[in-house]
Amino acid sequence: MTGGAGFIGTHVVRSLRDAGHDVTIVDVGHPAAHRAPLPATVAGVPVDRVDLRDPTAVTAALSGVEVVVHQAAMVGLGVDLDDLPEYVGCNDLGTAVLLSRMARAGVSRLVLASSMVVYGEGRYACSRHGAVRPGPRSADDLAGGRFEATCPVCAAPLASDLVTEDAALDPRSVYAATKVAQEHLTAAWARQTGGSVTALRYHNVYGPGMPRDTPYSGVAAIFRSALAAGRSPRVFEDGRQRRDFVHVSDVAAANLAAVAATGRGPGWRAYNVASGRPATIGEMAAELAAATGGPPPTVTGEFRLGDVRHVVASPARAEAELGFRAAVGLAEGVAGFATAPLRG
Repeated sequence: MTGGAGFIGTHVVRSLRDAGHDVTIVDVGHPAAHRAPLPATVAGVPVDRVDLRDPTAVTAALSGVEVVVHQAAMVGLGVDLDDLPEYVGCNDLGTAVLLSRMARAGVSRLVLASSMVVYGEGRYACSRHGAVRPGPRSADDLAGGRFEATCPVCAAPLASDLVTEDAALDPRSVYAATKVAQEHLTAAWARQTGGSVTALRYHNVYGPGMPRDTPYSGVAAIFRSALAAGRSPRVFEDGRQRRDFVHVSDVAAANLAAVAATGRGPGWRAYNVASGRPATIGEMAAELAAATGGPPPTVTGEFRLGDVRHVVASPARAEAELGFRAAVGLAEGVAGFATAPLRG
């Protein structure tokens, strides 16, 4: 397990251990994910500090391993483009070294933590032109409060729908570009080695142990931190951006299902890991505010050029092929998350 001491990684480790798997944890303790020193253990498993860019350390960590669950990555939009080399180094070079060492060690199965960011905007249809892919929203439109994507042919309003794993990839941030690169690298590795890759495209993950408010945090943690300080959560745009918020316990269950799916055979296959019950960013903020008894959200109209408008997922493939179905609804998940500890 790479990144096994991180937010999602710790939940996945516990799930694997509870299912009876023997787990080895490696984690570099990157400051984007860890403000405190790495823990000595997670779920009773020692944590080894390993930089995936170090071939010698990775080779040693792979001794006796049958499946690699690759969670390690820098996430989020980051601070600015000064982060770009570190994103590429951690996410893409680290993955490349891991894959090369896996091939040398004869480890043929990989579960990759990918992301919904590979899609860019979600799935849209125009009443006149059918399925279309809108381009990036312009700064002028966003500044003018024109947040919805429009038809690239006739500029008409679009209807959003569930995005499937067969959608074209369209990364619109540095982080997204590195996740697409991870997918391409692992697909090439699978073809050349005859290995098996299960790429889990996480949608908006939230839950206990999220990092506190940092440039690399998810929106749920940012809202939680504001409410803990007695401030109103600040919701960008008009708050009507649609997402699929999936609880981290469900993400852990998806990883367990991927590890258990030994009969899928060689090749590369992607799966949405999502609740199947989309909500808006504003609804998430309002649910959290109500659960904590804090002030209601403030809709600011502010925007970030790297953000997309609507990305909601079809969970059908993961249910049909992995037997995974998310169990935690938004109201239930937020109620627990409202008072759960965050990562310092």
